Amino acid sequence: MYSSIHFNAKPRAVTNASKPEVLEKLRAIVGADNVLVDPERVEPYGGDAVKEKFPPEAVVFPESTAQMVEILKLANEYLFPVTARGGGVGYTGGAVPIEGGIVVGTDRMNRIVEINADDLYVVCQPGLTTYALQQAVEKYGLLFPPDPASYKDSYIGGNIAENAGGMRTPKYGVTKHSVLGLEVVTATGEVIRTGGRTVKNVVGFDLTGLICGSEGMLGIITEATLKLLPMPEATATVRASFKTMEEACKVLTRFTPEGLLPMAMEVVDRNCIGAIEENFAFGLAADAGAILIVAVDGFRDEVEKNAITIERILKANNGFDILRSKTKDEENKLWDVRRAISPSLMKYGTLKINEDVVVPRSKVPELIRRVEEIGRRHQTFVANFGHAGDGNIHVNFMCDRADADSVARARACVKETFELSVNLGGSISGEHGIGYVKAPYLDIAVDRPTLEVMKAIKKVFDPNGILNPGKMFV
Repeated sequence: MYSSIHFNAKPRAVTNASKPEVLEKLRAIVGADNVLVDPERVEPYGGDAVKEKFPPEAVVFPESTAQMVEILKLANEYLFPVTARGGGVGYTGGAVPIEGGIVVGTDRMNRIVEINADDLYVVCQPGLTTYALQQAVEKYGLLFPPDPASYKDSYIGGNIAENAGGMRTPKYGVTKHSVLGLEVVTATGEVIRTGGRTVKNVVGFDLTGLICGSEGMLGIITEATLKLLPMPEATATVRASFKTMEEACKVLTRFTPEGLLPMAMEVVDRNCIGAIEENFAFGLAADAGAILIVAVDGFRDEVEKNAITIERILKANNGFDILRSKTKDEENKLWDVRRAISPSLMKYGTLKINEDVVVPRSKVPELIRRVEEIGRRHQTFVANFGHAGDGNIHVNFMCDRADADSVARARACVKETFELSVNLGGSISGEHGIGYVKAPYLDIAVDRPTLEVMKAIKKVFDPNGILNPGKMFV
């Protein structure tokens, strides 16, 4: 489950946040019970899925926008770092306080303010999990499309800050495509409101789009207005095996001429299949070099028709061992293979460097082929799987954490993979973000003039550099 390129625990940074008068003022703002300072209690807030630890000096839990304003005004006065944190399940260290200061946890800000079925939106606070939101709107026959793999643990605020993706992206887009408006507290304690409650809104700059994916560096989200859709009547999933990854990935562009836009298209390579079978014995074809999983949703009759068309396309393009779900239970079983990948891969090494490069969909076959070549050249085991339908492939380089040479070879693979992805017209991250883990590689994907504009925007929002320092720009 590791994705770090640093792999070390760091000493605790000390800033003005540790001053007794600062801690007392924080307690006065949110209540003494909502300020943690004991090392054993703050330690869990010092890391994420990267598994490195940078313990904060304090963890503070506000419950309102007004409290968030006071916290940030205090931080700006005393010039200590503030790192916003949701579920802490990111893969690039975006919510990790690498320069100390305080972590602002949004756990208490978890209310749904309004669900409007007529106008198709929901207003909620940032500490709500994606799963809780989906369950709440489903009672109204509505769908909140974004579905990151961590949906039961990830918070809405974190999803917006990272512009999270997921398996439904080919049809519904990433998180930003479901965000109508935001309430944000800036580093200086000002409250700004972006967007609104309508799908159309071209008044002024698109600050909503700017905040989406800004990784908590421009402000802290305190409320979100999110777009909803009618819940599809039915879904269906088709799974097929292929002799090679190239064959499986070439099918990705075969659905468009048939007028099909699948909800999800996920690919799994031979190495993943071997690990899954050893751990779970699903009965996957022994000669399968890849698996492609394709899902559709919509009206029941339409879904049935489209599922049959998908079967036909898969078979015509050398797919075999084709299975189509007829019930929800059967559909879940087909998807169990995809869910089993990450825990299964640890058989190949004690350290899994999980990258999430993205390329145009038509370039996925070439990306996979050349990534495998990179792995062979550096004598590093590589496993590929992920959201092939939107070109977002999770490239996993496996190595031995205790072997410096093994780790160095894997790091070399990462750099070359990033360069390859950009050369193919893509980028170094499709959904995980940059954080501090990918910061050394940002200039591979972003040219100098563009980077300078980003830094200038950061300076406008956060003149003293207190919000999430040490991320993205190095």
